[in-house]
Amino acid sequence: MIRRICLHLSDLIRVHPRPIAVFGSIVAVLGALLLGSAAGHAQEGGVVSSPTPTVEKPGWEYDLTASYYSFRNQDDFTLAVARADRGALHIEARYNYEAIDSGSLFAGWKFSGGKKLTWEVTPILGGVFGSMEGIAPGFEAAAAYGIADFYIEAEYVRDLEVKEDSFYYSWSELGFTPWEWLRFGLVGQRTKVYKSERDIQRGLFAQVIYRKATLGVYVFNPDDGDTRFTVFSLGVVF
Repeated sequence: MIRRICLHLSDLIRVHPRPIAVFGSIVAVLGALLLGSAAGHAQEGGVVSSPTPTVEKPGWEYDLTASYYSFRNQDDFTLAVARADRGALHIEARYNYEAIDSGSLFAGWKFSGGKKLTWEVTPILGGVFGSMEGIAPGFEAAAAYGIADFYIEAEYVRDLEVKEDSFYYSWSELGFTPWEWLRFGLVGQRTKVYKSERDIQRGLFAQVIYRKATLGVYVFNPDDGDTRFTVFSLGVVF
């Protein structure tokens, strides 16, 4: 059922003459549903307490994200990323990320700092296996100030079988979080799993956050009906 809903929404965004308006409507509906649910919990519990300061946990922390890519001119696919963190240690597993029907494993070490302007940088090194075999050094970095933040993950995949298939991949987001339940902004990516005349795919995104779950909608190339595609994501923190 969820896949069918994503397909219908993706088709609507791809063919509609005003995809940004459709994108905004989807975000507005998700936000209304979230606010309604939050109001219901507030009525059941009486008073909603203010959020408590975040305390760094000494044990493992996990998160899992699944992203459904819906295209007009190629087969759809689902991408999955699982992360585990313990202190500065970062471990990550991916599927359909570097190439279709491929998997990858990464390990890295996180460096962070700042007070008003906070930042994180995580150098990573991993291996790719499956339909593609290679070595992939890279990094993940983030910075935030007030309601604005910037995130980037990048890697160079060295194909061990066909040197010419080696490539540079990146995903970046410039986001704004005016409320704790909503984050939106600009997104760009350079990837091998999508073929088009554009080297860099760019677009808009919005995320609705509720407790430990994050639901996202990404619209790439909204100005071009031929290369426009949509990504629906669901992330959960454990």
